[in-house]
Amino acid sequence: MVERVPRSTPHGPGCAKSLRRDGEESGLPPLQIAINIHRHCGVSLLRAQRLALGLTLERAAAALRAMPGAEGRGAPKLDRIQLGHWECGDHAPKATTVGLLCRFYGCSAEDLGFEDTSAHLPAAMRPPGLGTAPGVDDESMFDRQFDQARRAVDRTLAASSVSAGQLDLLDEQVLEARQQYVYTPPAPMLAALLTHLGEVNNLAADRQPAVVQVHLSELTAMLSTLIADGLMKLGRLSQSRYWYRTARAAADDSGNNELRARVRAQAAMLPFYYGPVETAVALTREARMLCRGRPSATGAFAAAAEARAHAKLGDEEAALTAINHATRVFEQSGSGGHDNDAFSFPERRFHLYESGTYTALGRTRQARHAQAQALPLYPAKTGIDPALLLLEGAICLAKDRSPAEACEMAGSTYLRMAVAHRTPIVDERARDVLTALPPAVRKSRSARDLSQLLALPPSQM
Repeated sequence: MVERVPRSTPHGPGCAKSLRRDGEESGLPPLQIAINIHRHCGVSLLRAQRLALGLTLERAAAALRAMPGAEGRGAPKLDRIQLGHWECGDHAPKATTVGLLCRFYGCSAEDLGFEDTSAHLPAAMRPPGLGTAPGVDDESMFDRQFDQARRAVDRTLAASSVSAGQLDLLDEQVLEARQQYVYTPPAPMLAALLTHLGEVNNLAADRQPAVVQVHLSELTAMLSTLIADGLMKLGRLSQSRYWYRTARAAADDSGNNELRARVRAQAAMLPFYYGPVETAVALTREARMLCRGRPSATGAFAAAAEARAHAKLGDEEAALTAINHATRVFEQSGSGGHDNDAFSFPERRFHLYESGTYTALGRTRQARHAQAQALPLYPAKTGIDPALLLLEGAICLAKDRSPAEACEMAGSTYLRMAVAHRTPIVDERARDVLTALPPAVRKSRSARDLSQLLALPPSQM
C-alpha cells in the first residue's frame, strides 16, 4: 500500500530548503528533518526524505540507478518521472524497489510511507534494521548488536557526563584505538571500538560540568566515526550511515568546530564510494565552512575530499580549484599530524587524495606523480591505502592504453593484500580497472584473468 498525498497545495521547495537548513544547523538527523518537512509542507514521506537530503528528482534517480541491485532483469525504471509518480502516490513501487529506496535513504519502509514488506524479500534487499528472527543467522545478530549500541549512544547524548578524574584513561584508550585503526583490519577493530565506546557511554550516565561533557562528546564522536568507517569498509552501509549521524550529533554536542568539520569530511566517504556523490560534495563543503578559512590539517582534508568528489562527478574546474586550495592549506598548516593516527591527515594521505582526484580526471601524469610521492611514506604495517594507490596506478595504465600491464598490476596488488583487508571498497576499486579499459580490450585474456580473480572466494586465492 502506498501513502496517498492530499491534493491540497503543498508548500514550495523553498520551504523545505529552509527546514532542511534549520534542521542541519540544529544537528537533527535527516530522518527527523524529513518528518518535519512532511508535516509542515504537506508532501509525502518519500518526497520529504529526498528534500531532507537536498536532492533534485534527477539527481536522486541517477543515484538510485547507480546502486547495487538497481539493474538486471525485472528491475524498475528509475528516472525522475517514475520517482515523481511514487512521491505523489500515483503509483506504488514493487517490494524490491521499496527495499532499494530504504537502503538509499537509510530508513524503514514506514519512514517512506509504505507498508513493511521486507519479510518477503531476500536478506540482502531488506531495509536497514529489519533482519530475520533473533538467532537465525550471524548477519542479523551483527545488525542488532550495532543498532543497539548506536541507539544506546544516541540516548546518552541527550543527557550525559562524567567526572573529570576518569578522562585521562579514556584519552589513552581512544588514542591507542586511533593508532591501531590505521593498520588493523576493520572486523577485529570494530570489537575493540565498541568496548571503548561502551566505557565512555557507561561513564556518561549523568550530566555533569560542561567542560567534562564536551570532552566526553569529543571521545564519542571520534569512536563513532571510526565505527562508521569500519562498517563502511565491510559494506555494512545502512549501519555505517546511522553511525555517521551519531558521530555528527556527538561532535555538534561538543561544540568543537575542528572536530565537527573532521567528522563531516570523514562522513563524506560513504556517499563518495556508494552515492550520491553530490552528498559527499555538500558534506566536504560544509566541513570547509566550519574551518572558517583557518589553515589546518582538517581544512586540507576537507578540500582534498571535496576535490576528489568533484572529479568523480566529472567537474574538472571545481576539482582543480579544490585540490589547489587543499595544497595551499596543507602547506600553510605545516603538518598533518602523526602519521599513525586515524584522525590526522599526514602528507601520505594528502597525496592519496591528490592521486584520486587526478586519476578520476584522467590526468595520469599528475596522478602518477602523487602516487610516487605517497607510496614511500607508508610503513610495511599499514591498512589499505597503499593498495588503493597501486590500483589507481593500474587505472592510469588502463587509461593510457596499456591494458595488459594494468590488469597485471591490479591482480598482483590484490593478491598481495591480506585477506582481512580485502573489503568491498578494495574490490570495487579493483573492478574500476576493468571499467577503465578501452571497450575493445575488455574481453582480452588479461581482462578475463583479472575478472576471474576478483570473482574467486578468498579460500581459493
